[in-house]
Amino acid sequence: MALSVREMELNLEQYQLQKINELLIFVTQFNEFYKEKFRNLCLPIRTMDEFRKLPFTTKEELVQDQQLYPPFGRNHCYPETSYVRYHQTSGTSGKPLKILDTEESWDWWRDCWIEVLKSSGVTNRDRLFLAFSFGPFIGFWSAYEAAKKMGTLVIPGGGQSSKERLYSMIENRATVLLCTPSYALHLAEVAEEMGIDLPSTPIRAIITAGEPGGSVPSTREQIEMRWGAAVYDHAGMTEMGAYGYSCSARNGLHINEAQFLAEVIDPEALQPVKEGERGELVLTNFSRYGYPLIRYRTKDIVLCSPTPCACGNPHRFLPGGIIGRADDMVVVRGVNIFPSSIETIVREFIEIKEFRIVYYTEQEMNQVKVQIESEADVERRLADRLRERIGIRIDVERVAPGSLPRFSMKAKRVIDERNHQQQVG
Repeated sequence: MALSVREMELNLEQYQLQKINELLIFVTQFNEFYKEKFRNLCLPIRTMDEFRKLPFTTKEELVQDQQLYPPFGRNHCYPETSYVRYHQTSGTSGKPLKILDTEESWDWWRDCWIEVLKSSGVTNRDRLFLAFSFGPFIGFWSAYEAAKKMGTLVIPGGGQSSKERLYSMIENRATVLLCTPSYALHLAEVAEEMGIDLPSTPIRAIITAGEPGGSVPSTREQIEMRWGAAVYDHAGMTEMGAYGYSCSARNGLHINEAQFLAEVIDPEALQPVKEGERGELVLTNFSRYGYPLIRYRTKDIVLCSPTPCACGNPHRFLPGGIIGRADDMVVVRGVNIFPSSIETIVREFIEIKEFRIVYYTEQEMNQVKVQIESEADVERRLADRLRERIGIRIDVERVAPGSLPRFSMKAKRVIDERNHQQQVG
């Protein structure tokens, strides 16, 4: 007899509580960081309500711990000689966080990425092109390991220019491209200049990560139109793991609840939001014993969906994927604005090659403008659509072609001039 939805939820909760208790027993014995954090903890945890009373973990305290106990801090459960992998966060929002993995925790990372690849339809008959440099940023390192485990041929693109990567993809008949959404669009721009017809190439799927664009409908549609390939989103964090994967519906992300516990909280009240409301994603990884994180505040804003995905997957669904970063949101004339809300509208204009969002202060009030590269005169139309959809006037500035930066890794399209203006003033 098939289980009811409620029975499946109860079974999942029991499984997750078991994994939580196994993790807590381990870290309170062997992890100095969490020993101190949970020094008054009574085990076992019997309910999710009990678990939600545990303190959050933040990136700021992990960075501070590494400064106090250099170079790697105390969030480790094994002797340093047990660790075989070093990575670090991108540092786009502050000081990079150094991450170590044991062989076992790296295998766990790899297995999480296998779920991402399989959910995107990748098999051992594919040829994956990885358009990133193999540096300390984790990027697609774990995707490479996952593909290798699956027996899928990997074509690395590290150290190559965009033109060289396009030639390599075509000559080696790659079928799946892994890159950021921004870089997929940039490659399409370069291919157009080179006279390459991307839809005629063997690339049939693009797996994106690092930015919200893969789940932003207009961005996804523009990538799919230019490449003639299906776009699958993915979400992961260097410090947390590969927690989010796409599905056949391709309209958001599923949480891999076999390996992660997800909560969605109000970032101000620090309490769970109601179903259907936006909030900050809080994650716990169950089996990365080399670098555990418990109730980690990701600062990623998501929508807590009240209904499962149309694909039938019972794992928690985040429609629209990652909506934005809590620290990227700005209030302008009473309206909460996320960069992804602006990107959704900008990407509806195929004429716009690149864009940038600038926050600034005018007469002691927050303001926002959008700079665009476009060969066509679209400023007025874009400004009108931004006002209609977001509800306030947003200035649009057309800049010279090629003047805005392009990105092969995580794009930084938000420039905040407010603090600089205040310091100058």
